[in-house]
Amino acid sequence: MAFYRKNIGSLHQVVRVVIGAVTAVAALVWLTAPASYLGVVAGVGLALSGLLGYCPMCAAAGVGRQR
Repeated sequence: MAFYRKNIGSLHQVVRVVIGAVTAVAALVWLTAPASYLGVVAGVGLALSGLLGYCPMCAAAGVGRQR
């Protein structure tokens, strides 16, 4: 039994993982210390929501896939 219900589709998940990974790597490569940490956290959070298939902001807004 899952603790959450997936609210984003397969394509959306793949896009989130790719963009999250690119954001995290780009932040490490191009930004300086304080900004790079925030960029990495944002990228990892985006990739993690893609891996899990659940977006808390989409759930709060009532946007999601219907079952």
